[in-house]
Amino acid sequence: MISYDPEIIQQIEDDRPKIPVGILSREEKDRLIERGFLGLYRWYVARSQATRNWNPDTSFDWRNYRKDHSPELSRILEGFFAVEQYVPDYVTTLLTVIRQSHGRSHFHIRWGAEEERHADLWYNTVLFGQQRSPEWLREYMGQLRGQSWKLPWEDPMHMIFYTVFQERATQVNYLNTAVIARGQSDKPQFANDADPVLAQAAKIIAADEAAHYNFFLEGARLYLYYYPTKALEAMADVIKHFAMPAGNIIPDYDKFSELVYKAAIYGPREHARDVVQAALKNLGVSGRKALEDGIKRGRMVPDEDGNLRETAIFEGIDYPSIQDSVKRLFGRIEQHEREAGFWDVDPTVFKPNYA
Repeated sequence: MISYDPEIIQQIEDDRPKIPVGILSREEKDRLIERGFLGLYRWYVARSQATRNWNPDTSFDWRNYRKDHSPELSRILEGFFAVEQYVPDYVTTLLTVIRQSHGRSHFHIRWGAEEERHADLWYNTVLFGQQRSPEWLREYMGQLRGQSWKLPWEDPMHMIFYTVFQERATQVNYLNTAVIARGQSDKPQFANDADPVLAQAAKIIAADEAAHYNFFLEGARLYLYYYPTKALEAMADVIKHFAMPAGNIIPDYDKFSELVYKAAIYGPREHARDVVQAALKNLGVSGRKALEDGIKRGRMVPDEDGNLRETAIFEGIDYPSIQDSVKRLFGRIEQHEREAGFWDVDPTVFKPNYA
């Protein structure tokens, strides 16, 4: 008979990855995700209305907007305008995918309204810059709208992660444009591009993108918490195939991309450091390798009744922080529901996914 050293057995057990086994049914997880999105949407609208009510026409001193920006900056602003021309597509295509979710679909309509004012703001920078005629601008808009943007993925989970990275990337673009507008760029071609009106516009629009990013981040955490393996797979797929929207249909998009790269607004370094790495950190993932390892380790195991449950084996992925973030989200929702009265009749209550 073979005997085993108890200390060796204990060491093996201590080194074995801990596997928290999901205790909720799929129906209950879906319900909690939906309640989370609805509560987050209600909280978001209240905060948005209180802190970010601005108008693209009347909130800026367009009469004093500079008319002598460098050709490079002018072309960059035209590129921002072009990307935002597909807001109707960004709204309608995804809305058909998420329409059954009350919170997520209604937020998406709100998001579209806020993105619409971004389109109008960048329109105004081109118009008041007066390096293009109004006729040129209208003709270009018609050319852009002659094609439609298509969803890169057609499932809600992939798209929540796509919007996380896309909104963060857009925020980075606008924050770095504000650097030029404040006269702080170290690139010689932008030495004379300081413009207080443009600086204010870029700052305000970047604040919108930050708010959007945070909404999608909270939604992504809901998926990571309640469906960790599927969420990790979707996130890895999005990172691998990520591209900014409408790049394949905007005329001369490659020239625009080269300009923003040379301007230190957005390029491979900013994408890797300020978008992917920053988002992964916010999502509790230490890096792309940890993300891939988490996917490999995730699996289904039977519970005491023989039903298969999802596991979450996270090395390099801070699962406790994800749970804490989800609990804080539900706490914020509770506070809003108590203030508005929802808590008295239909409270949104957090339930843990793992024993």
